[in-house]
Amino acid sequence: MKSSVLILALMLLCPWARSFAAGKAEDVRKESETSFNRLLNKLTEEYEKGLQVPAPAARPEQAQPDDRYWVTVKAVDKYERTKLLEAGLAIEEIRPGSVSGTMHKNSLPLLSQKGFVVESRKTLAQYLWEDVKDFPAADSAYNNYEEATAILKAAAAKNSDIASLFSLGKTIEGRDIWTLRVNTSAKGEAPSAKPGAFYIGTHHAREHLATEVPLLFAVWLLDNRNSPEIKKYIETLDIYITPILNPDGLEYDIRGGRYRMHRKNARVNADKTIGVDLNRNYDSWWCTAGSSSYPGADTYCGTAPFSEPETQAVKRFVEARKNLKTLMSYHSFSDLILYPWGGKDAQVEDERDRKVFVKMAGEMAAVTGYTPQLSSDLYVATGDTADWAYKTGKIFAFTTELEGGSFYPGAGIIARTVKNNVKAAVYMLSVSDDPYKIVK
Repeated sequence: MKSSVLILALMLLCPWARSFAAGKAEDVRKESETSFNRLLNKLTEEYEKGLQVPAPAARPEQAQPDDRYWVTVKAVDKYERTKLLEAGLAIEEIRPGSVSGTMHKNSLPLLSQKGFVVESRKTLAQYLWEDVKDFPAADSAYNNYEEATAILKAAAAKNSDIASLFSLGKTIEGRDIWTLRVNTSAKGEAPSAKPGAFYIGTHHAREHLATEVPLLFAVWLLDNRNSPEIKKYIETLDIYITPILNPDGLEYDIRGGRYRMHRKNARVNADKTIGVDLNRNYDSWWCTAGSSSYPGADTYCGTAPFSEPETQAVKRFVEARKNLKTLMSYHSFSDLILYPWGGKDAQVEDERDRKVFVKMAGEMAAVTGYTPQLSSDLYVATGDTADWAYKTGKIFAFTTELEGGSFYPGAGIIARTVKNNVKAAVYMLSVSDDPYKIVK
């Protein structure tokens, strides 16, 4: 079921733990009334229960070897960070003068060849179990694919006059990419002339907080459908929410009751490594700066732009909907609101558009407490969702890097993160009728 080492161990040892885990799934299946407050209360209850569960005596053995390392390398600016990405280092943490992230063992020699100084390195297993051990049992509060699907179906059924659920497409392993649509005059994939807003979660498998924010925003939106402000947006906009773009990767990351630090989808590459980085697979300066052509790298860009069914699904969807005005892609973790360009070291050339990006990012940062930033100021990374959406359809597309300080920050952070980002999501709705109005 859920990706908690503690729950897995106790399921094997204690009957009451098995009942607890089974009861959680049963609660979701029997949920007759999905509500935002009820879901948040459920998260809090499970978090508090999890704090009382003792840690297992020993960690489980890895199901299969992992050839990646956690590496810390000296890097003084975005140019060096970009070169490190190209060498195959998936940057996850940035500190003054250095970066840390995952890198396949076969790529490690490239660091010294390119003149980089490695401050430390350890196997990924060592990193996970020595530095990020004892994950709270309350991680069972996070929703896996089955549970998220049940919540979406319940929310759509409860609000069937304005909400519908359809699949954006199938994944490598055949899972549906479920999308909730909120529109008073169109259902499913039917066209609409209303201005559109699109929210996407979980490009990257290990970023589980990026599932919870769009998923619970969908529930919040429908719960508040009769408030004057939200009612106005629902009546005048075409709203789409895809909480899990990468369900195969998500399920792989939590398989066996332990985290695998998996970022990519479930593609089996020619060299038997697993996965393509979906947020390097879009056709925006594909696989040049900040992406890796090595299949074992966490930032592997794939064999071609849109080589993956998940990104193909986004491509078909966006290109068929000329009414889309705004897009948000959720990731973790850095406390940032990023805007194009990310794939080249430059600002958006259109001055009016640039002002819209800066203004929108600033307003969303103000309510989340995050930092608004040009994406390429972090590092240059090509094949990015937001760059492609803006290049393709002049969609004002952003990336939110959620809070947490790690990929597995525990469930205690979910409620606060969701509440902050609901405010930012509502702000995006408020300008989706005409983003240019904020700079007139």
